[in-house]
Amino acid sequence: MQIRISEPVPQGLTVIETMRATATGAIAHWPLHLARLRRGCAAVGFPLDQDKVERALARLSVTDVSRVRLAIDASGMVDVTCEPLPQNPAAWTVVISNHILCSCDPWLRIKTSHRPIYTAARAALPDGAHEAILMNERGELCEGTITSLFLLRDGKPGDAKLLTPPLDCGVLPGVMRQVLLNSGVATEAVLYPDDLKTGKVIMGNALRGLIGAVVQDPF
Repeated sequence: MQIRISEPVPQGLTVIETMRATATGAIAHWPLHLARLRRGCAAVGFPLDQDKVERALARLSVTDVSRVRLAIDASGMVDVTCEPLPQNPAAWTVVISNHILCSCDPWLRIKTSHRPIYTAARAALPDGAHEAILMNERGELCEGTITSLFLLRDGKPGDAKLLTPPLDCGVLPGVMRQVLLNSGVATEAVLYPDDLKTGKVIMGNALRGLIGAVVQDPF
């Protein structure tokens, strides 16, 4: 369902995508990024010129795996930046944030520069922590500040799947999340903090892939 933002749009807002470029300059999962970008621009009433976006991406000079950030402003202007992507650590240390998401907030469903709760949660990360998992007003787990949340809970042989919170918990429709749901590797399930003790916690996004995580006690 198309989200519409009815409240005034913050000054200077941009609709963004953060993407992984291969050494050849190809954008991983570009059709899914483009679809989400289109939904985000429609939600806030920004014009989107796909040809202009793709021309800007084609002008990138990429020689190694890179982080590409694409931003669209209220006039439809396209801004693209690119920087080398460092290797992931072997595992992330993750904490449970005390910043609470509102599951009905439409801003959670589109990726924009307006992300005050996520910014605050990242700023509050303790030393040594890589990511924070946020909950909603019902105590349900939602996602990380820059990643989707997955839980690998073993079932019957061959049935192990990644569990990830459904969108109506208050979750951004992440591109990696969608890839895993489309392929059947992941399925949606409402998760609570105690569930994290019953399987392997994995954080992920289309930029960094999947990263095993250790949840720091207490939670």
